[in-house]
Amino acid sequence: MLHSKTCVGGMVTAPHHLAAQAGAAVLREGGNAVEAMVAAAAAIAVVYPHMNGIGGDGFWIISEPGREPVAIQACGPSAGLADRQFYAGEQSIPTRGARAALTVAGAVSGWSVALEHASRWGKALPVARLLSDAIGYAKAGVPITRSQVQLTRDKWSQLSDQPGFVDTYAHGGVPSEGDILKQPALASTLERMAHAGLDDFYRGDLAQTLTSGLERLGSPLRAADLAAYRAQIVAPLKVQLRSGSVYNLPPPTQGVSALMIIGLFDRLGVTEADGFAHIHGLVEATKRAFILRNAHVSDPAHMSVNAGDWLKEALLDSEAAYIRSDMAAPWPHPAKPGDTIWMGAADAQGRVVSYIQSIFWEFGSGVVVPDTGVVWQNRGASFSLDDGVNQLLPGKLPFHTLNPSLAKLNDGRTIAYGTMGGEGQPQTQAAVFTRHVLFGQNMQRAVSAPRWLLGRTWGDVSTNLKVEGRIDPETILALRRAGHEVEVVDDYTDMMGHAGVVAVHPNGMIEGATDPRADGVCAGV
Repeated sequence: MLHSKTCVGGMVTAPHHLAAQAGAAVLREGGNAVEAMVAAAAAIAVVYPHMNGIGGDGFWIISEPGREPVAIQACGPSAGLADRQFYAGEQSIPTRGARAALTVAGAVSGWSVALEHASRWGKALPVARLLSDAIGYAKAGVPITRSQVQLTRDKWSQLSDQPGFVDTYAHGGVPSEGDILKQPALASTLERMAHAGLDDFYRGDLAQTLTSGLERLGSPLRAADLAAYRAQIVAPLKVQLRSGSVYNLPPPTQGVSALMIIGLFDRLGVTEADGFAHIHGLVEATKRAFILRNAHVSDPAHMSVNAGDWLKEALLDSEAAYIRSDMAAPWPHPAKPGDTIWMGAADAQGRVVSYIQSIFWEFGSGVVVPDTGVVWQNRGASFSLDDGVNQLLPGKLPFHTLNPSLAKLNDGRTIAYGTMGGEGQPQTQAAVFTRHVLFGQNMQRAVSAPRWLLGRTWGDVSTNLKVEGRIDPETILALRRAGHEVEVVDDYTDMMGHAGVVAVHPNGMIEGATDPRADGVCAGV
């Protein structure tokens, strides 16, 4: 039997063990859940550079006892120069290189806003302390993980010619698992922020170094773009279920899809986990949610509809009525790619954080800004040069697959959960949530159990229904008979995401789970 990890003093779960330990160390020193998450976020930017970095974006949901959760939107807009004229002569925005690096990196500003929000909780730990483990990892080096090796090899033809990539991540060619990765330039950048403050990334000497380097390489980003940026506290979206309230981010994220899926499934009357009814029901709910998402979700300033309306009872009832219990609806629809990391933290005072951080594709644009060690995201490559909901405009927020979830349940628990995995993020969240909350599975079992996903996700381009081989053959057969185009994939594959959960119980016990598909742990205090 698989078991979740429990403690009472605090916990951080992360897809890399060093990030989890960095956050737990802050909790041991009296830090709060937000401070622990900043330490973990800085650390994982160093030790998992293929999945995330300080040149990317982030999204927060922060909960504290007795209050409604708040969300932080730390995603940067497109550069002021990023318009269709800038890409004249191109059919689409490049996915790699400096011209793919066209949006402001919002993650560091998100750290800053989160720390400001948490400052009313008591004496704050210095930023230098929160970044210290990350600095140490960058200086001393860390063993390169299997997934980083595999992705470096798989994407070598796209990345090896990008400025700074080989010198930073593969100076001897494609690395081997266990090789030591040292990042002295990134260590210096983190040290600069530790002493000058996080704002230096946007309005200080570091900002000038970043933007002048990007401009020389051909990016449309300029100093004015960074100087104008600040992450925003926003109201999260909420769906009401029989078991409690679940929260996620509003557009430009697909958070509304994650909430719609479980809201629709809650209406289907399924009574047990992992059989045909469970998988089919969630897959069909995913289709309904993704159809609306693909048609409308973008920068909210450019949307003609209110995504929050999709979570109202009448709309969910109407959408659920389209779901047949015995037949798959036609598919595919256009897919939304993306890679990332999710982490959760809880402290002894019952505060819980759900956080996600990303550079979009593996290694983002592939461009490492000279003299900084910062690999810049390619999130802006998701814009279209054609007219439509996601067309490129200067100063516009791109569509985001990122979406951290948090639930406040009727039984008194507060649960943060999430995963990486592009299209798979809301689907994996729904699998874990329904298994654990609706059907009572042990938290770790709910994360470790075989998963499925519809459509393209991290590392894959096909749009069929993929299922891990551990799923019951009779269930797979039933899915095929219902009209699903099923492909059986490897067990514990990265394709299915790197999920995690952390929960605070009413009695103060903290429980967590981490994904065997990743390199992480639950670090308790």
